[in-house]
Amino acid sequence: MEWVETTGKTVEEAKEAALDRLGVDEQDAEFEVIEEPRSGLFGRTRGVGRVRARVLPRAPRPKPERRRRAKGARPDAADGGDRPAAAGDRKRSSSNASKSGGDKRPAASRRAEEPKKEREVMEATAQCEVVTTFLDGVIAAMGLEATVRAEMDDDVLRAVLDGSEVGLLIGPKLGTLDALQEITRNVLQRHADGQEYAKVVLDVAGVREMRRTALASFVDDAAKRVLDEGVEVVFEVMSSADRKVVHDTVADIDGVASGSVGEDPRRRVVIRPS
Repeated sequence: MEWVETTGKTVEEAKEAALDRLGVDEQDAEFEVIEEPRSGLFGRTRGVGRVRARVLPRAPRPKPERRRRAKGARPDAADGGDRPAAAGDRKRSSSNASKSGGDKRPAASRRAEEPKKEREVMEATAQCEVVTTFLDGVIAAMGLEATVRAEMDDDVLRAVLDGSEVGLLIGPKLGTLDALQEITRNVLQRHADGQEYAKVVLDVAGVREMRRTALASFVDDAAKRVLDEGVEVVFEVMSSADRKVVHDTVADIDGVASGSVGEDPRRRVVIRPS
């Protein structure tokens, strides 16, 4: 399957455009991020999100075994008249079936139900080495003093950077860290070369865990207000990772529920009485 290249205001919009062109669901496609929007002055973004995508390759279906018929044998005499349909009959039968209410689901839906071919899994040590080597190069290029530690935790590759000046890699609302994490994932994908690879989570001096703890505490306070006053609380625009923290925290609190409003990149979480 050939690759297609699409653009959008964000990487997610570019991916959606690629899925529309390919006519498949996200789980049936493979992506490569080529370019990401860059932060400019006053919070504005410059550039576009650009991705390459293709339908995940599948193994060809085995050809049905065809039984050869002896010369001179009559099909109806050999099998009691229950002979396979000829090519013309098959075409007419297929045409009639489509007219009489055959499977009219979109091709993407039918492909999603087909069993996927299992891919070989990239060695965990090789994945950690790829990520460590790349991040060491980033640190050296920026002239920073830092160390990189990468390890596999179930199906997640967690990489942690520690050092005196690593705060430069965090950015407002973890924006720089999230961008570097996505680039690292893309590098790992290229080295995997069609093999299965782990989800990449990049952290700097434990800032993600600290942010998660602080956000969970903030959500607890907001939930108490919802319970006491019976009002809705709408949060500011958040990343998908932060929204997940909110949803997970609310799920453990009785009497309140959470939902999302708006569309990316302006999506917000709402907490309301349940």
